[in-house]
Amino acid sequence: MSSQEHAAPAPLGVGILGAGPVTQAIHLPSLARLRDILEVRHIMDVDPAVAESVAARVGARFSTSMEELLADPAVEIVAICSPHQFHAVQVIAACRAGKKAILCEKPFAMNGEEAAAIAAVSAETGVPIVVGAMHTFDPGWLAAESAWGGLPAQVHTIRSSIVLPPNPRFEDFATEIVGRTPPPAAANGASADTNGASAVKAKLTGGIMGLAIHDLPLVRRFAPDFRSVEVLHAQTVLPFGYVISLRAGNVAIELRAAMNGTWEPSWTFEAIGHDASLFIDFTPSYVHAGSATARIRTAAGTTVLGPFGHNGYEGEWRKLAELARGIGEAPHPETLIHDLEFALAIADAAAARVDAGAAAFEEARA
Repeated sequence: MSSQEHAAPAPLGVGILGAGPVTQAIHLPSLARLRDILEVRHIMDVDPAVAESVAARVGARFSTSMEELLADPAVEIVAICSPHQFHAVQVIAACRAGKKAILCEKPFAMNGEEAAAIAAVSAETGVPIVVGAMHTFDPGWLAAESAWGGLPAQVHTIRSSIVLPPNPRFEDFATEIVGRTPPPAAANGASADTNGASAVKAKLTGGIMGLAIHDLPLVRRFAPDFRSVEVLHAQTVLPFGYVISLRAGNVAIELRAAMNGTWEPSWTFEAIGHDASLFIDFTPSYVHAGSATARIRTAAGTTVLGPFGHNGYEGEWRKLAELARGIGEAPHPETLIHDLEFALAIADAAAARVDAGAAAFEEARA
């Protein structure tokens, strides 16, 4: 056997659409730890100064055009980190450009119709798609999934609890951010009606689709009857957050989040059954500090899994590299569609709960 046959394959080329804080503070640090298998070769952003500055950090080409990046033969894997409304068009274009794998930040579509169109193109072209819900790729979660046995069938209560500082604090810990977009005036309290029904619904939808969505694929593992969603309570938390209680089938679900000036961030997930339970302590978003730690408790004792050497962000990229080389199994498009439908169903039901509360208030005043 020749020395060439023993040589490791060349790193796969990565192109990134959108050079904002997620690219700068999450993906570039993760890819820097995986230089033996992945190499950033092209970064696109509509702001040429941001594109050039971020690309210079990794010695990549830069452009302001999706078409230019997709036409680059050095790009084999595409990461879509653009604003949500562009995701579906860009995922479909990347599939049709013949790339080997695609990472799309969440949510990968804005509605079920877009999701179905993406799934159809992925099936037609054979290009695998990974959605950036990082916890599903965390080694702590994957170890728990392999060890929990029959737990999903007996779970009756699920809790997702998130307490974080505002994103810029951790973004700045990870890297120097260029081109950060200032928050809208409403986020700074400049709006005269931050407590009206429409404002509350927008905040709840933003919280579900931007933050809770990371844990909703995990919730679905224990609540397969995801189409029968009933929101019992939904409210926002200042300055940003939510408290949502719901049922999906026979499972009670609590979703809580608060983003404030906390000194101790926390991101935990619990699944509680009749005689067993799972508790996972995840590393906070934007933090590059190893995997989650999972604890499976039964009458016989507690099994501790992790922490492992890498987190879910790096896990996403490891999975993409495998898929691009034809190794392993891609997430089933139907699973991605159902994850999105579950998130949208919760957002819609939470909005309906707000409307019902507003109507009851007006009726009481009349």
